[in-house]
Amino acid sequence: MTAELIAVGTELLLGNIANTDAQMLSEKLSALGITVHHHTVVGDNPQRLEEVLKTARRRADIIITTGGLGPTYDDLTKQTICRTFGRELELHEDILEEIRAWFQTKMGKTMPENNVQQAMLPVNCTVFDNPVGTAPGCAFEENGVHVLMLPGPPFECRYMFENRAARYLEKLTDGVIVSHEIKIFGMGESSVEEALREPMTTLTNPTLAPYAKLNECMVRATARAGTREEAEAMLAPLVERVRGILGDVVYGVDVESLEAVVSGLLRERGLTLSAAESCTGGLVAKRMTDLPGASGVFRGGVVSYTNGVKAGVLGVPEELLERFGAVSEPVARSMAECCRKICGSDLALSVTGVAGPDTDDRGNEVGTVFIALTDGNETICRKLSCGRGRGRDRVRSAAAGNAFDMIRRRLLGLPV
Repeated sequence: MTAELIAVGTELLLGNIANTDAQMLSEKLSALGITVHHHTVVGDNPQRLEEVLKTARRRADIIITTGGLGPTYDDLTKQTICRTFGRELELHEDILEEIRAWFQTKMGKTMPENNVQQAMLPVNCTVFDNPVGTAPGCAFEENGVHVLMLPGPPFECRYMFENRAARYLEKLTDGVIVSHEIKIFGMGESSVEEALREPMTTLTNPTLAPYAKLNECMVRATARAGTREEAEAMLAPLVERVRGILGDVVYGVDVESLEAVVSGLLRERGLTLSAAESCTGGLVAKRMTDLPGASGVFRGGVVSYTNGVKAGVLGVPEELLERFGAVSEPVARSMAECCRKICGSDLALSVTGVAGPDTDDRGNEVGTVFIALTDGNETICRKLSCGRGRGRDRVRSAAAGNAFDMIRRRLLGLPV
């Protein structure tokens, strides 16, 4: 079956908010064996929404709308859909009582009367109650087309799909689509595509597709089958084949992130980490502490953005700073070694470089970065060129990614 997602909201068209619902729903629908052919965004305009709906009903088996189910005057999704599909709206008293109770228990106040319209739903529809918000959703079938209405707020939309809409849709499908994400650091999309060209161009089920991410790459292996078990059996040898071709640039399959892999490796080995950062401005520490349970493996760090802090806080000898400059291998090594002593960690890394937009006082080009890693016995250092003209954020992200990959390789005994 094919689906079309229609996001309703002028704020989406203006760029005030991102349409994260569409991404989430596409992933969930794929897992159910439902193929999404079109994403559409339309403003809070009944005429334009009706035009979009008429187009969608001609080319999709399933139409899923998000947004426009609120209590305000411009929330007209239900009314427009019912007019387009020849349905009447009726008051669902049980849903109205749930909304009243939600206001009383969650907000501690009486429900405003304009929220009554949220309990108005199409006649003979399947109601999706909403225990995490005030906007119920619903579904109905008309002339072979299934129409589902979901709320726009991402948390409500995800909850309603996973706990209500998915059950409705499961009855319509006769198979599943299963995917595994093979995460890669250290090889660009074009190089990955070249290495995997033969299976990418010859396989039809399962399939391989590369995706470029910020300073990373991903290959998605996908199989369609009658059951999840059958799909997994098709995917297992393909995933191993990809691993064999790409080698140690693959840092995980279905893992959250490179830093999550590093955190897991540190935890498995009972080791702790600290970081001294200059050009990354604390990005390494942020990415580590974004992870739940980071305190078990990350001791802390120092953002030594100036030479004064490098010398006065970390203890980097001033003679090194004067002789070699802040962006240099000797200073990077000293930063890591000093940070390890200050934080009392098993491992420590340092990042120092030129994020831009201009070269530094020693003539180092934008994107020049030194990363050092020490365990107290040995200190290793890499010099990188993270790309001239890429912008400060890209340079910082690339530097942090390389720092994490350096730790991963060190912990796994891979070439650094």
